[in-house]
Amino acid sequence: MAAATNTPHTAAPLLRVRGLGVTFTTPRGPVRAVDSLGFTVEAGRTLGIVGESGSGKSVTSLAVMGLHRGAAEVTGSVALAGRELTGLPERELAAIRGRRMAMIFQDPLSSLHPYYTVGEQVAEHVRVHFKSGRAAARKRAVDMLGEVGIPEPARRAGEYPHQFSGGMRQRAMIAMALACEPDLLIADEPTTALDVTVQAQILELIARLQQERGLGVVMITHDLGVVARVAHEVLVMYGGRAAEQAQVDDLFADPAHPYTRGLLDSLPRLDTPDDQPLPSIPGSPPSLLAPAPGCAYAPRCPRAAELCTGVRPEPEAYGDAPGRTVACHFAGARTVEEAAR
Repeated sequence: MAAATNTPHTAAPLLRVRGLGVTFTTPRGPVRAVDSLGFTVEAGRTLGIVGESGSGKSVTSLAVMGLHRGAAEVTGSVALAGRELTGLPERELAAIRGRRMAMIFQDPLSSLHPYYTVGEQVAEHVRVHFKSGRAAARKRAVDMLGEVGIPEPARRAGEYPHQFSGGMRQRAMIAMALACEPDLLIADEPTTALDVTVQAQILELIARLQQERGLGVVMITHDLGVVARVAHEVLVMYGGRAAEQAQVDDLFADPAHPYTRGLLDSLPRLDTPDDQPLPSIPGSPPSLLAPAPGCAYAPRCPRAAELCTGVRPEPEAYGDAPGRTVACHFAGARTVEEAAR
Protein backbone atom coordinates (compact mmCIF):
# COMPACT_ATOMS: atom_id res chain seq x y z
CA MET A 1 0.00 0.00 0.00
CA ALA A 2 1.31 3.41 -0.91
CA ALA A 3 2.13 5.66 2.00
CA ALA A 4 -0.15 8.61 2.62
CA THR A 5 1.03 11.71 0.83
CA ASN A 6 1.69 14.90 2.73
CA THR A 7 0.28 17.41 0.26
CA PRO A 8 -1.33 20.40 2.02
CA HIS A 9 -5.11 20.34 1.89
CA THR A 10 -7.29 23.42 2.19
CA ALA A 11 -10.86 22.12 1.95
CA ALA A 12 -13.26 22.92 4.79
CA PRO A 13 -13.00 20.24 7.48
CA LEU A 14 -15.50 17.40 7.46
CA LEU A 15 -15.17 17.00 11.23
CA ARG A 16 -14.27 19.82 13.61
CA VAL A 17 -13.74 19.15 17.32
CA ARG A 18 -13.12 22.07 19.66
CA GLY A 19 -12.61 22.12 23.44
CA LEU A 20 -13.82 18.55 23.85
CA GLY A 21 -14.05 17.36 27.43
CA VAL A 22 -15.29 14.02 28.77
CA THR A 23 -15.69 13.52 32.52
CA PHE A 24 -16.79 10.31 34.23
CA THR A 25 -18.23 10.26 37.75
CA THR A 26 -16.72 7.49 39.88
CA PRO A 27 -16.93 6.59 43.59
CA ARG A 28 -13.41 7.99 43.98
CA GLY A 29 -14.24 11.27 42.28
CA PRO A 30 -14.54 12.75 38.77
CA VAL A 31 -12.22 11.42 36.07
CA ARG A 32 -11.41 13.90 33.31
CA ALA A 33 -10.64 11.36 30.57
CA VAL A 34 -10.46 13.96 27.78
CA ASP A 35 -9.59 17.58 28.43
CA SER A 36 -9.79 20.58 26.07
CA LEU A 37 -9.11 18.54 22.94
CA GLY A 38 -9.37 19.97 19.43
CA PHE A 39 -8.70 18.64 15.94
CA THR A 40 -10.10 18.54 12.41
CA VAL A 41 -10.54 15.83 9.78
CA GLU A 42 -10.92 16.63 6.11
CA ALA A 43 -12.74 14.57 3.48
CA GLY A 44 -10.44 12.09 1.78
CA ARG A 45 -7.79 12.30 4.50
CA THR A 46 -6.82 10.27 7.55
CA LEU A 47 -6.08 11.52 11.04
CA GLY A 48 -4.12 9.07 13.17
CA ILE A 49 -4.68 9.35 16.93
CA VAL A 50 -1.93 7.65 18.94
CA GLY A 51 -0.94 7.24 22.56
CA GLU A 52 -0.63 4.67 25.33
CA SER A 53 -3.61 2.84 26.78
CA GLY A 54 -5.53 5.28 28.95
CA SER A 55 -4.50 8.36 26.98
CA GLY A 56 -8.11 9.07 25.93
CA LYS A 57 -8.11 7.85 22.32
CA SER A 58 -11.16 5.58 22.44
CA VAL A 59 -13.03 7.90 24.81
CA THR A 60 -12.56 10.64 22.21
CA SER A 61 -13.95 8.48 19.41
CA LEU A 62 -17.02 7.51 21.43
CA ALA A 63 -17.62 11.17 22.27
CA VAL A 64 -17.55 12.09 18.57
CA MET A 65 -20.12 9.34 17.92
CA GLY A 66 -22.29 10.56 20.79
CA LEU A 67 -22.06 7.24 22.63
CA HIS A 68 -21.26 8.59 26.11
CA ARG A 69 -24.72 9.95 26.80
CA GLY A 70 -25.84 9.05 30.30
CA ALA A 71 -22.41 7.65 31.15
CA ALA A 72 -20.30 10.81 31.15
CA GLU A 73 -20.48 14.58 30.97
CA VAL A 74 -19.41 15.73 27.50
CA THR A 75 -18.55 19.38 26.87
CA GLY A 76 -17.18 21.30 23.93
CA SER A 77 -18.08 21.19 20.26
CA VAL A 78 -18.27 18.34 17.74
CA ALA A 79 -19.40 19.46 14.28
CA LEU A 80 -19.86 17.20 11.26
CA ALA A 81 -19.99 19.01 7.91
CA GLY A 82 -20.77 22.19 9.81
CA ARG A 83 -23.62 20.71 11.86
CA GLU A 84 -23.18 20.79 15.62
CA LEU A 85 -23.71 17.33 17.15
CA THR A 86 -23.18 18.09 20.83
CA GLY A 87 -26.55 18.54 22.47
CA LEU A 88 -28.60 17.09 19.61
CA PRO A 89 -31.63 15.04 20.70
CA GLU A 90 -30.84 11.33 20.66
CA ARG A 91 -33.28 10.65 17.81
CA GLU A 92 -31.56 13.17 15.53
CA LEU A 93 -28.11 11.93 16.50
CA ALA A 94 -29.10 8.30 15.91
CA ALA A 95 -30.15 9.22 12.37
CA ILE A 96 -26.68 10.67 11.74
CA ARG A 97 -24.79 7.89 13.51
CA GLY A 98 -24.35 5.04 11.04
CA ARG A 99 -25.59 7.14 8.13
CA ARG A 100 -23.25 10.14 8.02
CA MET A 101 -20.59 8.78 10.38
CA ALA A 102 -19.75 5.21 11.29
CA MET A 103 -17.35 3.37 13.55
CA ILE A 104 -15.38 0.13 13.41
CA PHE A 105 -14.85 -1.18 16.93
CA GLN A 106 -11.77 -2.94 18.22
CA ASP A 107 -13.26 -6.39 18.78
CA PRO A 108 -15.57 -7.48 15.95
CA LEU A 109 -16.61 -10.69 17.72
CA SER A 110 -18.13 -8.77 20.63
CA SER A 111 -19.58 -6.14 18.29
CA LEU A 112 -21.46 -8.63 16.12
CA HIS A 113 -24.56 -10.33 17.58
CA PRO A 114 -23.96 -14.08 17.93
CA TYR A 115 -27.61 -15.04 17.28
CA TYR A 116 -28.03 -13.38 13.88
CA THR A 117 -26.28 -14.10 10.62
CA VAL A 118 -23.73 -11.62 9.38
CA GLY A 119 -25.90 -10.81 6.36
CA GLU A 120 -28.93 -10.11 8.57
CA GLN A 121 -26.93 -7.68 10.67
CA VAL A 122 -25.60 -5.73 7.71
CA ALA A 123 -29.05 -5.73 6.11
CA GLU A 124 -30.71 -4.47 9.30
CA HIS A 125 -28.29 -1.54 9.33
CA VAL A 126 -29.39 -0.67 5.78
CA ARG A 127 -33.08 -1.06 6.58
CA VAL A 128 -32.88 1.28 9.59
CA HIS A 129 -31.22 4.12 7.70
CA PHE A 130 -32.58 3.70 4.17
CA LYS A 131 -36.03 2.31 5.04
CA SER A 132 -35.36 -0.43 2.47
CA GLY A 133 -37.39 -3.60 2.04
CA ARG A 134 -35.94 -6.91 3.15
CA ALA A 135 -34.95 -8.06 -0.33
CA ALA A 136 -33.21 -4.80 -1.24
CA ALA A 137 -31.43 -4.64 2.12
CA ARG A 138 -30.18 -8.21 1.77
CA LYS A 139 -28.91 -7.52 -1.75
CA ARG A 140 -27.07 -4.46 -0.44
CA ALA A 141 -25.58 -6.56 2.37
CA VAL A 142 -24.33 -9.21 -0.05
CA ASP A 143 -22.90 -6.55 -2.36
CA MET A 144 -21.05 -4.91 0.54
CA LEU A 145 -19.63 -8.20 1.80
CA GLY A 146 -18.30 -8.82 -1.69
CA GLU A 147 -16.89 -5.28 -1.92
CA VAL A 148 -14.81 -5.75 1.23
CA GLY A 149 -13.29 -8.95 -0.10
CA ILE A 150 -15.34 -11.71 1.52
CA PRO A 151 -15.45 -14.65 -0.93
CA GLU A 152 -18.80 -16.16 -1.91
CA PRO A 153 -20.66 -13.30 -0.22
CA ALA A 154 -24.14 -14.66 -0.91
CA ARG A 155 -23.30 -17.87 0.96
CA ARG A 156 -21.24 -16.26 3.72
CA ALA A 157 -24.06 -13.77 4.40
CA GLY A 158 -26.04 -16.70 5.78
CA GLU A 159 -23.33 -17.66 8.28
CA TYR A 160 -22.88 -16.57 11.88
CA PRO A 161 -20.02 -14.48 13.30
CA HIS A 162 -18.35 -17.49 14.96
CA GLN A 163 -18.03 -19.11 11.53
CA PHE A 164 -15.86 -16.20 10.31
CA SER A 165 -12.14 -15.81 10.96
CA GLY A 166 -10.92 -12.71 12.81
CA GLY A 167 -9.96 -10.98 9.58
CA MET A 168 -13.28 -11.84 7.92
CA ARG A 169 -15.22 -10.56 10.94
CA GLN A 170 -13.34 -7.28 10.69
CA ARG A 171 -14.19 -7.10 6.98
CA ALA A 172 -17.83 -7.71 7.87
CA MET A 173 -17.68 -4.83 10.36
CA ILE A 174 -16.25 -2.59 7.65
CA ALA A 175 -19.05 -3.68 5.31
CA MET A 176 -21.64 -2.78 7.94
CA ALA A 177 -20.00 0.56 8.69
CA LEU A 178 -19.88 1.56 5.01
CA ALA A 179 -23.19 0.05 3.88
CA CYS A 180 -24.97 3.41 4.26
CA GLU A 181 -22.14 5.36 2.59
CA PRO A 182 -21.08 7.59 5.51
CA ASP A 183 -18.82 10.60 5.10
CA LEU A 184 -16.72 9.87 8.21
CA LEU A 185 -15.29 6.54 9.35
CA ILE A 186 -13.75 6.07 12.80
CA ALA A 187 -11.60 2.95 13.14
CA ASP A 188 -10.71 2.09 16.74
CA GLU A 189 -7.69 -0.24 16.73
CA PRO A 190 -9.04 -2.11 13.68
CA THR A 191 -6.02 -4.44 13.39
CA THR A 192 -5.66 -5.47 17.05
CA ALA A 193 -5.24 -9.26 17.53
CA LEU A 194 -4.89 -9.86 13.78
CA ASP A 195 -1.77 -11.40 12.31
CA VAL A 196 0.58 -9.20 10.30
CA THR A 197 -0.66 -10.33 6.88
CA VAL A 198 -4.32 -9.76 7.77
CA GLN A 199 -3.46 -6.39 9.34
CA ALA A 200 -1.94 -5.26 6.06
CA GLN A 201 -5.02 -6.46 4.15
CA ILE A 202 -7.41 -4.58 6.43
CA LEU A 203 -5.40 -1.36 6.20
CA GLU A 204 -5.20 -1.74 2.42
CA LEU A 205 -8.97 -2.24 2.30
CA ILE A 206 -9.71 0.88 4.36
CA ALA A 207 -7.29 2.93 2.23
CA ARG A 208 -8.89 1.71 -1.01
CA LEU A 209 -12.42 2.41 0.16
CA GLN A 210 -11.35 5.84 1.38
CA GLN A 211 -9.86 6.67 -2.01
CA GLU A 212 -12.94 5.43 -3.86
CA ARG A 213 -15.48 7.18 -1.61
CA GLY A 214 -13.61 10.26 -0.39
CA LEU A 215 -14.03 9.25 3.23
CA GLY A 216 -12.63 11.18 6.12
CA VAL A 217 -11.00 8.62 8.42
CA VAL A 218 -9.97 8.74 12.07
CA MET A 219 -7.54 5.87 12.75
CA ILE A 220 -7.08 5.20 16.46
CA THR A 221 -4.06 3.07 17.24
CA HIS A 222 -1.07 2.59 19.52
CA ASP A 223 0.98 1.37 16.54
CA LEU A 224 3.11 4.11 15.01
CA GLY A 225 3.83 1.83 12.06
CA VAL A 226 0.13 1.96 11.17
CA VAL A 227 0.18 5.74 11.48
CA ALA A 228 3.20 6.05 9.21
CA ARG A 229 1.50 3.86 6.64
CA VAL A 230 -1.98 5.32 6.40
CA ALA A 231 -2.26 8.73 8.11
CA HIS A 232 -1.91 12.21 6.69
CA GLU A 233 -2.03 14.02 10.03
CA VAL A 234 -1.22 12.75 13.53
CA LEU A 235 -2.59 13.66 16.94
CA VAL A 236 -0.49 12.39 19.85
CA MET A 237 -2.50 12.17 23.08
CA TYR A 238 -1.24 11.91 26.64
CA GLY A 239 -3.30 12.09 29.81
CA GLY A 240 -6.44 13.00 27.92
CA ARG A 241 -4.86 16.01 26.20
CA ALA A 242 -3.13 16.78 22.92
CA ALA A 243 0.64 16.54 23.28
CA GLU A 244 1.45 17.16 19.62
CA GLN A 245 -0.30 17.53 16.27
CA ALA A 246 1.50 17.49 12.94
CA GLN A 247 1.59 16.27 9.38
CA VAL A 248 2.80 12.67 9.47
CA ASP A 249 6.10 13.35 7.67
CA ASP A 250 6.92 16.29 9.95
CA LEU A 251 6.20 14.30 13.08
CA PHE A 252 8.44 11.36 12.15
CA ALA A 253 11.22 13.61 10.86
CA ASP A 254 11.23 15.99 13.84
CA PRO A 255 9.25 14.86 16.92
CA ALA A 256 8.96 18.00 19.03
CA HIS A 257 7.30 16.70 22.20
CA PRO A 258 9.41 14.47 24.48
CA TYR A 259 6.55 11.97 24.70
CA THR A 260 6.41 11.69 20.91
CA ARG A 261 10.16 11.18 20.82
CA GLY A 262 9.86 8.52 23.51
CA LEU A 263 7.23 6.65 21.51
CA LEU A 264 9.40 6.74 18.38
CA ASP A 265 12.51 5.67 20.29
CA SER A 266 10.58 2.69 21.67
CA LEU A 267 9.98 1.24 18.20
CA PRO A 268 11.94 -1.97 17.54
CA ARG A 269 14.76 -1.63 15.02
CA LEU A 270 16.25 -4.27 12.77
CA ASP A 271 19.78 -3.21 13.70
CA THR A 272 19.23 -3.60 17.46
CA PRO A 273 21.45 -6.40 18.91
CA ASP A 274 19.53 -9.46 20.10
CA ASP A 275 20.84 -9.11 23.66
CA GLN A 276 19.90 -5.43 23.98
CA PRO A 277 16.58 -4.72 25.70
CA LEU A 278 14.04 -2.63 23.83
CA PRO A 279 13.96 1.05 24.88
CA SER A 280 10.91 2.10 26.87
CA ILE A 281 9.45 5.18 28.51
CA PRO A 282 10.04 4.92 32.28
CA GLY A 283 7.22 5.40 34.74
CA SER A 284 3.46 5.05 34.30
CA PRO A 285 0.67 7.10 32.72
CA PRO A 286 -0.80 9.76 35.01
CA SER A 287 -3.81 9.30 37.24
CA LEU A 288 -6.77 11.23 35.88
CA LEU A 289 -8.46 11.31 39.30
CA ALA A 290 -6.14 13.98 40.68
CA PRO A 291 -4.21 15.51 37.79
CA ALA A 292 -1.06 17.42 38.66
CA PRO A 293 -1.16 21.21 38.15
CA GLY A 294 1.70 21.17 35.64
CA CYS A 295 2.54 19.04 32.62
CA ALA A 296 1.10 15.52 32.96
CA TYR A 297 4.23 14.09 31.34
CA ALA A 298 6.67 15.86 33.67
CA PRO A 299 7.24 12.89 36.05
CA ARG A 300 8.46 10.79 33.10
CA CYS A 301 10.13 13.51 31.05
CA PRO A 302 13.95 13.59 30.68
CA ARG A 303 13.93 17.35 30.20
CA ALA A 304 11.40 18.38 32.86
CA ALA A 305 12.21 21.52 34.82
CA GLU A 306 10.56 23.30 37.74
CA LEU A 307 8.35 25.21 35.31
CA CYS A 308 6.89 21.93 34.03
CA THR A 309 5.67 20.79 37.43
CA GLY A 310 3.82 24.00 38.19
CA VAL A 311 2.48 25.33 34.88
CA ARG A 312 0.54 23.24 32.40
CA PRO A 313 1.67 23.89 28.82
CA GLU A 314 -0.98 24.65 26.24
CA PRO A 315 -0.73 23.64 22.57
CA GLU A 316 1.15 26.31 20.64
CA ALA A 317 2.25 26.64 17.03
CA TYR A 318 5.57 24.98 16.31
CA GLY A 319 7.82 25.46 13.28
CA ASP A 320 6.69 26.58 9.87
CA ALA A 321 4.30 23.73 9.03
CA PRO A 322 0.66 24.90 9.03
CA GLY A 323 -1.46 23.44 11.80
CA ARG A 324 1.45 21.98 13.77
CA THR A 325 1.11 22.41 17.53
CA VAL A 326 3.04 21.17 20.55
CA ALA A 327 2.10 21.36 24.24
CA CYS A 328 5.56 21.63 25.78
CA HIS A 329 7.48 24.45 27.45
CA PHE A 330 10.69 23.26 25.78
CA ALA A 331 9.40 21.97 22.44
CA GLY A 332 12.12 20.55 20.23
CA ALA A 333 14.84 20.39 22.90
CA ARG A 334 16.17 16.93 23.74
CA THR A 335 17.50 17.80 27.22
CA VAL A 336 17.09 20.48 29.90
CA GLU A 337 20.53 21.83 28.92
CA GLU A 338 19.44 22.24 25.30
CA ALA A 339 16.24 23.93 26.42
CA ALA A 340 18.23 26.41 28.52
CA ARG A 341 20.48 27.47 25.65
